[in-house]
Amino acid sequence: MTSVTLVGRCGTVITAIRGGERAGEVRLLVGGLAHYYLAYSAGPLPVGTEVLVINSRGARQVDVEPWPTVPPDGSARGVTEGL
Repeated sequence: MTSVTLVGRCGTVITAIRGGERAGEVRLLVGGLAHYYLAYSAGPLPVGTEVLVINSRGARQVDVEPWPTVPPDGSARGVTEGL
């Protein structure tokens, strides 16, 4: 898997990311199969957080940031449409 194909993918935190250089683990679906990567984030992210891959460090390590999800009721509170 090359870094080009990972950057921009969304995944789910499966082992909490503690922030900084303290990695957690994320699951990314690539080609319909689950792949697992050590993940780093600027701040802590709990299990279940949806994330976006922003950088590949190689050797199955990625940098992520939280990816906002739309709540089940379909509202997007705090989001300005059209920006």
